[in-house]
Amino acid sequence: MRVLVTGATGYIGTAVIAELVAAGHQVLGVARSDEGARALEARGIDVHRGVLTEPQTLADAARACDAVAHTAFIHDFSRFAESAEIERVAVAAMLDALAGSDKPLVISSGLLMVRPGEVLTEAVVGGDFGRGATETLVVAAAERGVRTAAIRLAPTVHSQDDRGFTPRLIDIARQKGVAAYIGDGANRWPAVHRLDAARLYRLALEKGSPGARYHAVGDEGVPTRQIAEAIGRHLSLPVQSLEAEKAGEHFGFLGMFFGLDAPATAHVTRAALGWAPREPGLLSGLGADAYYQGASKY
Repeated sequence: MRVLVTGATGYIGTAVIAELVAAGHQVLGVARSDEGARALEARGIDVHRGVLTEPQTLADAARACDAVAHTAFIHDFSRFAESAEIERVAVAAMLDALAGSDKPLVISSGLLMVRPGEVLTEAVVGGDFGRGATETLVVAAAERGVRTAAIRLAPTVHSQDDRGFTPRLIDIARQKGVAAYIGDGANRWPAVHRLDAARLYRLALEKGSPGARYHAVGDEGVPTRQIAEAIGRHLSLPVQSLEAEKAGEHFGFLGMFFGLDAPATAHVTRAALGWAPREPGLLSGLGADAYYQGASKY
């Protein structure tokens, strides 16, 4: 297949591209800047110039390809609702372009804000707001002749090149001189290695069912206290509990997420696609030096 990949120079997108190319697929990578275009060209990837804020630039490319892997998002948590709406409009344009084609379109969604406090399965339908609204739109588009699927990413998609929550937690611990968790730290975070997640995107494109929700979950629920303990152990820092009221002051925007209890399973995903995590789990990764060497960039 010739696959359009949005977010092609991002943390998830670069791994998805590598997985697709290794499996024999062709990739058309979306770049929004000259720098991004050069980075893709250096890897031998065909480039399409486009941006989320100009939906037609993505719709035209989607129409010309055999499949779409959507991994782009504007990661500005101070304008999260606006970013989510920009994504929804862009995805809607690509769905319109593919209507009736039976081509696969796979999007990225998330687990944290669906139903905190219960074990989330693929059968659970999330709220129709934020990125959940895009997920709802995509699942429904299966009735319009698009082989859609939503991949719900664990909040921690980790690797030694991590650009997300894990390096932020490491940086905060370094800055504050303490590795902290909230309350008793029993609340659980699911996690997945980036390479395992990338393989799931490929499998969903190749043989996913229309309107499916798939869970990119390797660790079903790692207690946040254990995450803090692993960071503290590696950095030789004390580990400390924080009251919920102080989470925002200590963790910044991450405080609203790190206290959530959000365990999730991937039993349906594994059975449907034959997907199984192969890479190290989160706590194993946090015991490796490589996870700490680049953290100060974020």
